Amino acid sequence: MGGRLKMGRVSEAQINEAIANFDYEGKLLSKEPFGSGHINDTYLLKYEISEMGILKVILQRMNREIFTNPVELMENVVGVTTFLRKKIIENGGDPERETLNVIPAKDGKPYYVDSKGEYWRSYVYITDASSYDQVEKPEDFYESAVAFGHFQRMLADYPAETLNETIKGFHDTRARFQVFKDTVAKDVCGRAAEVQDEINFVLAHEDVANVFGELQDKGKLPLRVTHNDTKLNNIMIDDKTGKGICVIDLDTVMPGLAMNDFGDSIRFGASTAAEDETDLSKVSCSMDLFEIYVKGFLEGCDGKLTKKEVELLPMGAKVMTFECGMRFLTDYLDGDHYFKIHREKHNLDRCRTQFKLVADMEKKWDIMQEIVAKYNR
Repeated sequence: MGGRLKMGRVSEAQINEAIANFDYEGKLLSKEPFGSGHINDTYLLKYEISEMGILKVILQRMNREIFTNPVELMENVVGVTTFLRKKIIENGGDPERETLNVIPAKDGKPYYVDSKGEYWRSYVYITDASSYDQVEKPEDFYESAVAFGHFQRMLADYPAETLNETIKGFHDTRARFQVFKDTVAKDVCGRAAEVQDEINFVLAHEDVANVFGELQDKGKLPLRVTHNDTKLNNIMIDDKTGKGICVIDLDTVMPGLAMNDFGDSIRFGASTAAEDETDLSKVSCSMDLFEIYVKGFLEGCDGKLTKKEVELLPMGAKVMTFECGMRFLTDYLDGDHYFKIHREKHNLDRCRTQFKLVADMEKKWDIMQEIVAKYNR
């Protein structure tokens, strides 16, 4: 294998134990850390299978601090991917490339628990396709929009209420607002004094935190199967055709609101700067990219959303951007336990970009609503 791998919080013995307990075939050629996710530890394994060449697989240690019930999480993943696989076959698609395919452990379960009590799972690697951390060209963003809209359409008749809530109250923005206020009051790291402007920004937007919860209370929003992490890098884009072919990273698939999935994409993909950009003058919400995404998402949904849901897409963008900024700030005040950080004040930098985006959306609110109205037919 040549040299010891830097495995972060995971020892090489642990990863070797996990590898030995999945139903893999062939000779292991290599293993290496993979991807850019904040939460799980991910590795790419390459196997040589006799005369059939190289097979790549993904192996992941699930983060139990975040996903406290990995068994329920994998129930969701298996339920949704099995449902999608059936639909893809019915539509004449390629089920090996258009949905995740779970590789079982040797005991037949969709996960393996190692000797330290850590949970692992494995997927077939999707070949000849790439995911992108940043919008490199508008076509990629459009393709991700179509793919996430298509995900909504394909799962429109999946009973959303049967899914487990893998992170309780994940997009309960009202509850997160209360957690934020409690965190400010406790100020366990003594950081609140230096971020009063950011704290005041959150407190001034309580109506944004409440808007969807209040509509749900009144029964005005349908429960959907939602992905809840609709960043561009969770779409595999075919290297040859440039088409979005598969939605990946299904850890946070659970019952939710379509506008939140849409909004998280805008938050991440329509921003003119990186999520942790320190020069806030570079940060704005591109209306060109917003329109590209609206068009693609609604094409992918193909009429499965209600008129009300479509009308609320701009609010989805604002709510998700605000919520994410609030979460980054909460984590900063609490000592940086949730999101992986790579420098001091990393979460504070992230929160500031989100709040700059919210403020920019507020300036462009009429334009955003006009764009959505144009495609809301």
